[in-house]
Amino acid sequence: MVNRVVTGAHYGLRDWLMQRITAVVMAVYTVLMAGVFFTYKPLDFFAWKALFAQGWIRIATLLFFLSLFLHAWVGMRDIIMDYVKPAGWRLSMEIAVILVLVSYTAWTVSILWRS
Repeated sequence: MVNRVVTGAHYGLRDWLMQRITAVVMAVYTVLMAGVFFTYKPLDFFAWKALFAQGWIRIATLLFFLSLFLHAWVGMRDIIMDYVKPAGWRLSMEIAVILVLVSYTAWTVSILWRS
């Protein structure tokens, strides 16, 4: 009999679930936006600007990108944990990925809520 001591580890369930939920959010957004593009057909800058002036499109797009960045974080962290063995390098790479994803999030917000 194996006596497992719980030390706060989640054994991957939380990460697995986050990957699945973010993938569903991105798939729903993709289908939603495909429908919007086929019905609305924004062909020029002003049509795109009018489309993204709607609050629900901005929020849906922000949710898509937040899901994308969380999805990327879990994937990159797992790759780094699997293939980078020295702890210092692993920590440095994880911090670099976090900084890049946080800067992408700020950039996304600034693009979506720019006048």
